[in-house]
Amino acid sequence: MTAHRQLNRLSPARVRALVKKPTPHRRYSDGGGLWLQISKSGTFSWLFQYTLGGRSRWHGLGPFPDVTLAEARILAGDKRKLVRDGIDPKAQTKADRVKGLTFKEVAEDYIKGQSAGWKNAAHSAQWPSTLKTYAYPVIGDLPVSTIDTDLVLKILRPIWNTKTETADRVRQRIERVLEAARVRGAFNGANPARWKDNLKNSDLAPRSKVAPVQHHKAIPFKEIPAFMRKLRQRNSTSARALEFTILTATRTGAVLGATWAEMDFKARLWTIPPDRAGVKISDNRPRVVPLSGRALEILKMFRNESDARSFVFAGKTPMMPMSNMAMLQLLRDMKPGFTVHGFRSSFKDWASESTDPVYENAISEIALFHVVKDKTEAAYRRGDLLERRRNMMAHWDRYCGSKRGA
Repeated sequence: MTAHRQLNRLSPARVRALVKKPTPHRRYSDGGGLWLQISKSGTFSWLFQYTLGGRSRWHGLGPFPDVTLAEARILAGDKRKLVRDGIDPKAQTKADRVKGLTFKEVAEDYIKGQSAGWKNAAHSAQWPSTLKTYAYPVIGDLPVSTIDTDLVLKILRPIWNTKTETADRVRQRIERVLEAARVRGAFNGANPARWKDNLKNSDLAPRSKVAPVQHHKAIPFKEIPAFMRKLRQRNSTSARALEFTILTATRTGAVLGATWAEMDFKARLWTIPPDRAGVKISDNRPRVVPLSGRALEILKMFRNESDARSFVFAGKTPMMPMSNMAMLQLLRDMKPGFTVHGFRSSFKDWASESTDPVYENAISEIALFHVVKDKTEAAYRRGDLLERRRNMMAHWDRYCGSKRGA
């Protein structure tokens, strides 16, 4: 087929007649390279035929009637101008589509591709959540090519001084999405979310000065039994997750990511993989947590033998863990001003002051999976002292369930 020189060969009436009685697998010329194609299935679409570099090529202009005859003629005219300038219309359309990619589109593609390598479910959930909360309202629908430093600052300024850690994570995620856009050819120039040589020179104060390291406020260990009695009156997944967190003296990230495959009811052990967020490790070994009687009771309340991969403390979304804010919100309601992480300090203080029996510092430090810098103690602790830790966690369980502090 060749493009007819005469333009506007198809009348609206002719098109209506073709639609009324279609002949599958046919093309009808409107001239100037514009064709109306009828597929084998009887659907209609517009095609533009052109020759570039001695080769005849075809470029889709959209389906009929979504694209009308008049609109198709305008599109074909635009494509003819590109051909006259030596530009491939099909390649130009692809380039325009890439440049028009919005931040949200690139972010969703990035998350979909990268999430396969994110072994921690909480991390996978936080990525889209933080962008949806902070970034999308400002830049989500904007082409990535239009995003500049002013827009990034518009996102960060409201939360930089009050939610500094969250703000910096948002910044890092915006930076990564824009780098992904660069790879796709949708973004050029300096990354407006980069801290070095960019935001570092803005009105945002350095993170280290805005959010100095603070110790997590802990409930005094002598008040733990009374708190646990009130906690056990709460009938919710977050209440049982918080109780389990306290009894095992583990971090929030470890508990939220816990799956049934990690639980050994017969051996009364919980094995936390080394890549679990919230577990600070340096030797790439899994961490084994002895499970006390009450901890096992909690697990049995939620026990799911049908899917070992499912989360112990599941969230509302299928195959996703409970929100990382659920336990903190519960604690704020019960005991404002304290943190979930602070219960590890409560446990440490209890172990340090225990006199019957006396627990060496090394045992409680192993229970908390702390990184030990003292070479002598580190050498002493090469064994994980499992049975001694099992006895200590059983003692902690009994203490938490005692009637002290009434």
